[in-house]
Amino acid sequence: MKLLIKGGRVINPAANFDETADVLIEDGKIIKIAKGIQDKADEVYEADGKVVAPGLVDIHVHLREPGQEAKEDFASGTQAAAAGGFTTICTMPNTKPVVDTAALVRSLKQRAADVGVVNVEIIGAVTKEQAGAELAEMGDMIDAGAVAFSDDGHFDSNAKVLLNAYDYLHTFDKVIINHEEEPTLVEDGVMNEGHRSAMLGLKGRPSVAEDIAVARDILLAEYADARVHVAHISTARSVDLVRQAKKRGVKVTAEATPQHLTMTEECVNLFDTSTKINPPLRAQADCEAILAGLKDGTIDAIVTDHSPHAQEEKDREYIYAPSGFPGLETSLGVMLTDLYHAGKLELSTIISKMSYEPAKVLGLTAGTLTEGAAADVTVIDPELEWQVDEKKFYTKGSHSPFAGRKLKGKAVLTVVKGQIVMQDGEVLTND
Repeated sequence: MKLLIKGGRVINPAANFDETADVLIEDGKIIKIAKGIQDKADEVYEADGKVVAPGLVDIHVHLREPGQEAKEDFASGTQAAAAGGFTTICTMPNTKPVVDTAALVRSLKQRAADVGVVNVEIIGAVTKEQAGAELAEMGDMIDAGAVAFSDDGHFDSNAKVLLNAYDYLHTFDKVIINHEEEPTLVEDGVMNEGHRSAMLGLKGRPSVAEDIAVARDILLAEYADARVHVAHISTARSVDLVRQAKKRGVKVTAEATPQHLTMTEECVNLFDTSTKINPPLRAQADCEAILAGLKDGTIDAIVTDHSPHAQEEKDREYIYAPSGFPGLETSLGVMLTDLYHAGKLELSTIISKMSYEPAKVLGLTAGTLTEGAAADVTVIDPELEWQVDEKKFYTKGSHSPFAGRKLKGKAVLTVVKGQIVMQDGEVLTND
């Protein structure tokens, strides 16, 4: 099939390209990017007034397979990704069972190929059963196709085990994605520790718990000359720790979520468990520090930490509800509304942090609009106004702190390997 996307503002962060142009796609590849392409095509998409970007890449997603399919599965999760403009997503291993063997990596890659509508990459566990005691079969998992490793959802408190993991992965040039919270400081906390938690009578999770963990893991990676990636960074001090480490030449990268960029602890109320996330929503000063980190290159990627739960799990008292909410379908809209249209971040920077740069963190061949590359493309209407309706989500998760919000900016076309998988909000499957 030949697809011609005409007259859009083409932004390719990999080449610092930002011009009005046409994009010609054939047999799953981008074959030409130029003005005024006259080639005949099977389908022509008029992108005048729209932005043609690399397919969005999310390196922190929870698809819940295997074992937690009531929350999400590869079919529903990849449809949610396509609806949000994502063409490549990376799924975390904290499932039941934990993804800690090559056999599980292979089976999940096959599952993604069978039912997924976007590209799915598999992240393996650092330790067996994510218990933090013994290294998992990381070499075998790399051979099976794992792109990175993480015990996300858990902090690896045994420094020697983590150092061994750094030493081992140094040979493969693979990164460890660390969930950063010192567990003895957070225990049963459910929101940021501070005035708001005291007012609500909720036990807090202090920001210093993250700062200590980030500092330790950076020092261990520096000692091993290994790669470390800080997951869902949420505190001003942690941002500065990453900034200073990068200046020293440490191989550290970091990611931030839309919720930690645009929401604070003041959004927490006892009757809306969608705001219960981990790490928790922090103070305004932390939001501002994360935004500054995005601008100066300290933070490499914007991720969703898409974490859907079954409705009955979230419809509980705040202290008992699980942490997390689905973010794939709202992420881009929130970033465009609260950062781009608010004049806080350039559109090209948002696209880069949601495509090219996260792909670069994990060494993925994604996030670029280069001629000859796979035709993974997202067309964005930055002016499209829409309202978040959780009843229309493709994900199985329905609890979102953005529900009911009016947003400005949305993906209107998602192309994966040259095939249109979403157009005007409707996901197209092979069913």
